[in-house]
Amino acid sequence: MEIKDLADLYGDELQLKNMIRKNSARSLAIAQRSKLDSSDGQTIDDHDQFYKDHKLLLTLFRILAVMPIQRGKIGKITFGWLSVPMLYAYVFYAVTTVIVIFVGCERVDILLNKSKKFDEYIYSIIFIIFLVPHFWIPFVGWGVAREVCDYKNGWGTFQLHYYKITGRNLEFPYLSTLIVIISLGCLVLAVAFLLILSALLDDFTLYHTTAYFHIITMLNMSSALWYINCRAIGNASYALAKSFQMEIDSHCTSSIISHYRVLWLELSELLQAIGNAYARTYATYSLFMITNITIATYGFISEIMEHGVTFSFKEVGLLVASVYCLVLLCIYCNCSHEASDNIASKVQASLMEIKLNFVNVATVKEIDLFLTAIRLNPPTVSLKGYSDVDRKLITSSVSTIAIYLIVLLQFKISLINSKSVD
Repeated sequence: MEIKDLADLYGDELQLKNMIRKNSARSLAIAQRSKLDSSDGQTIDDHDQFYKDHKLLLTLFRILAVMPIQRGKIGKITFGWLSVPMLYAYVFYAVTTVIVIFVGCERVDILLNKSKKFDEYIYSIIFIIFLVPHFWIPFVGWGVAREVCDYKNGWGTFQLHYYKITGRNLEFPYLSTLIVIISLGCLVLAVAFLLILSALLDDFTLYHTTAYFHIITMLNMSSALWYINCRAIGNASYALAKSFQMEIDSHCTSSIISHYRVLWLELSELLQAIGNAYARTYATYSLFMITNITIATYGFISEIMEHGVTFSFKEVGLLVASVYCLVLLCIYCNCSHEASDNIASKVQASLMEIKLNFVNVATVKEIDLFLTAIRLNPPTVSLKGYSDVDRKLITSSVSTIAIYLIVLLQFKISLINSKSVD
């Protein structure tokens, strides 16, 4: 098609020539930036804003000996069974294991020999269950470290590709500040929670808190880690959608749409990589939360059935434990749902708004390919296929909890009836 024919279509030959000139300059700029080597560690490091913003979170997990990964060389996060962080993790885990076993033995003794009232019995069970996460650290932390490294390094590659296409570095507004606030909040909440228990419960001494501090902090930080990762995905999807909208508003061409299609697929794969990398970690995390919610809720309802609503400290404590675990589970599921929804919706809306009458055949074909890619590659978080992490997981978890509660409460009612008959 000649320039004059295209000018008739667009209505202004001068405007069309300016658009072609801009497209040529845009393509040339992308071609120049495409020469950047993604295997060059320094190049990756220059554009890896996500690592710079959230490295405090990685440091805290390294201190807790949960995820002993490090920035071993420029542009790469690495893991080794004999690395310095791993050697520190061995020592830290050995020391804390001795403490946890001593405290665990005392908690079991309290459960078997000293717990006479029902509320004391339930509290003892909950305190023992809260020691369990310590023993899964090698399996859900160290065991997935290499996969986590691959996921983290994928961020560096994606951000460099984003820069090549857009000419701008990807930004994560207020992420570093938010991480500082959340991290401090997790530490303060863990300390306050344990000190309050020590002050109000007779059998929970200050010595016992030493076994629980790193566990409670780890649970809080695990929820924070998931939230930060999903928020980063959300920031990236918003920036990509905004940049894409600006591009198609100024020069909607097949090459531009093709570049953004590849970029979108990389971001979608990055979201899926979260679930694959942390599958063990958050599968056990979800089961732990469901177990605690079930036991704490059962204890709370049982106390009401026996003594009525008295709002004693122990009743409120059981309720708080249940709500606490439920909130963490909801945050975990809701973050994943929002991250998945944001990736697809904004870009898809921009593609649907393009007027096909004003673009050439090649561009129409690229638009169709992009929409097909979104349809065939839905951005979902899956724990290696075992479960999709979204809001449906909340309802299915609540349904499971309700079933177990019904069964447990039937036993409770039968016990109360047998006592009344005696």
